[in-house]
Amino acid sequence: MATAVSEKPIFTGEGLTFEKVWLMFQEIGEKQEETARQMKETDRKMKETDRRIGELSNRFGELAEHLVAPGIADRFNELGHNFDGISSGGYEIRDENKKTIAQVDILLENGDCIMAVEVKSRPRVQDIEHHIKRLEILRNHRNKKNDKRKIYGAIAGAVYGDIEKQEAIKAGFYVLEQSGDTMKMDIPGDFTPREW
Repeated sequence: MATAVSEKPIFTGEGLTFEKVWLMFQEIGEKQEETARQMKETDRKMKETDRRIGELSNRFGELAEHLVAPGIADRFNELGHNFDGISSGGYEIRDENKKTIAQVDILLENGDCIMAVEVKSRPRVQDIEHHIKRLEILRNHRNKKNDKRKIYGAIAGAVYGDIEKQEAIKAGFYVLEQSGDTMKMDIPGDFTPREW
C-alpha cells in the first residue's frame, strides 16, 4: 500500500507570511468541519440504534402480552374475582379531547372491580412507579364516568428480580410470574391488594 505524501509545506515559524498563516487557518477549519461531520454521523447512528432497541423492546412486550393474556383471567378467577371481560393488546385511556393519556396492557373487568395488568419481560422498580401513576389516571377517568368499581393492579413478568418483586407487593400489586407455559401468582399471607 502506497503512503500518501503531503504537498503542503511544513511550517517551522521561519519565514512566516500572510499566505502561510492563512493556509494554516484553512487547514484547521477543514479539520473542524470534518470533526463536526463525524460527530453528526455518530449522533445519527446512535439515534438509529436507540430506535431499533425501542422497537425490539416493544416486540418483547407484545410477545409477553400474548403469552400472559390467555390464562390471566383464570388466575384471578381462582381468587373469586370472576372476570367476564378482558381487553388485551393495550386498553387506551383517553381524555375529553380523545387524546391517549395512558395505556393498560391488559384490563380485566366484572361488575364489582377492574384489574389493570402491566406486562413486562423483566419488571423494574420504575415500571412499578409508572403503573401506580397509570392506575391513578384510570381511577380519575372512571370517576368522571361515574364508575365507582374498585380498581386493582397487577404486574406480570417473565423474569423478576427479588427487589422488584418485593417492591411490587409493597405497592399493593398482584405479582404474576412466568412458570413454564403459564403464569403463577404467589400471594404472601399478609398481602392486601391496594384499591384505587
